[in-house]
Amino acid sequence: MQWFIDVITKRYAQFNGRARRKEFWMYVLFYIIGSIIVGILDRILGLDFENGGVRSGGWLSTIYGLALLIPTIAVAVRRMHDKDRSGWWVLIWLIPCIGWIWFIIWQAQEGTIGDNRFGPDPKAAERGQGFGQPGGPAEPGYPTV
Repeated sequence: MQWFIDVITKRYAQFNGRARRKEFWMYVLFYIIGSIIVGILDRILGLDFENGGVRSGGWLSTIYGLALLIPTIAVAVRRMHDKDRSGWWVLIWLIPCIGWIWFIIWQAQEGTIGDNRFGPDPKAAERGQGFGQPGGPAEPGYPTV
């Protein structure tokens, strides 16, 4: 949850720098959980839209989506920067059928190791401390062997 809150509060419209995979995917996870909760509230409160007998979305879902549009784009751009790609590559998801698949593949790949033209490696501290190495500390959140 802290990853989601950090993106919204500390880096709301920050398009420069890099975002590691964990930051991006934790943001996406909590964004989806929030969308489901807001969608349920729309149904319960009767704020959902009806179009030809089909109910979809609602006022709360619309407000939620618009409020988080900029941080969602910003974290995706920073994630592209971690791959040493321009933020404009985020628009690849607009290509029908394969664009969003390619976008997900890129977001799932590990970022550039070391500094790149968009800034320092966000995982540099962890890599330097020997996470996952015998005798080194385990990555935070993972059990030790």
